[in-house]
Amino acid sequence: MSLNITTEQSSYYDNLEHMSVKELLININNEDKKVALAVEKSIPQIEGLVNNLVDRFEKGGRLFYIGAGTSGRLGVLDASECPPTYGVPDDWVIGLIAGGDVALRKGIENAEDNKEQAWKDLQAFDINKNDVLVGIAASGGTPYVIGGLEEANKHGVLTGCITCNLNSKVAAVAKHPIEVVVGSEFVTGSTRMKSGTAQKLVLNMITTSLMIKLGRVVGNKMVDMQLTNSKLVKRGTLMIASELQIGETKSEELLMKYKSVRNAIDNYRKN
Repeated sequence: MSLNITTEQSSYYDNLEHMSVKELLININNEDKKVALAVEKSIPQIEGLVNNLVDRFEKGGRLFYIGAGTSGRLGVLDASECPPTYGVPDDWVIGLIAGGDVALRKGIENAEDNKEQAWKDLQAFDINKNDVLVGIAASGGTPYVIGGLEEANKHGVLTGCITCNLNSKVAAVAKHPIEVVVGSEFVTGSTRMKSGTAQKLVLNMITTSLMIKLGRVVGNKMVDMQLTNSKLVKRGTLMIASELQIGETKSEELLMKYKSVRNAIDNYRKN
């Protein structure tokens, strides 16, 4: 990997071990402030990908993420949060990490260097031309991600990527590259910091806007969220009470009967 790429350039700060805790926190925060501005510059690229995602989903397509290390973990995280948040099937958004699920908790030696493995991993899900594959690689040079995108292109799968370097290998392969250049990291090369934050912001934007355009949000409410704990039951109860202008007791009864905010409201209005 070239040390000339942005994510490997030396930090603007030095002698970190001599800073006080307060100085460390202030300086890390000052660097983090740059991230949202970098993401803002990439909105046109994100928009192009999401518009194509909506089209593919309306034809029965799915969204896949592939990545290694922090990038892979962020993709798996975003995918895993879609079903409880929006009440969608588990296979609408699928995240895969180099080295398999064990790599979510510990580093797997050389997993990201296998250029053929991503496509093999994707075969277990019968990925096809209706689907979209997004490779996540802060450096933009991860072989696992590049190989997966190359094979996806050959098979007619729409491809995108999220990277934090310009003119990267992964961006050259992806049909919809998203390049969020946040600059050098506070700790040189530690892309779990600003780069990881940027990737998380972009992932939030992609799936949130996708789910809204697919009708999984009404007004500003998660009307299809899964009722997996008491907090969410309470949230759903208050949504129903506010929308229908009825008491909380009746609202909770409706929620428990119909199992979602949307169904509770719709069925109440039918009666």
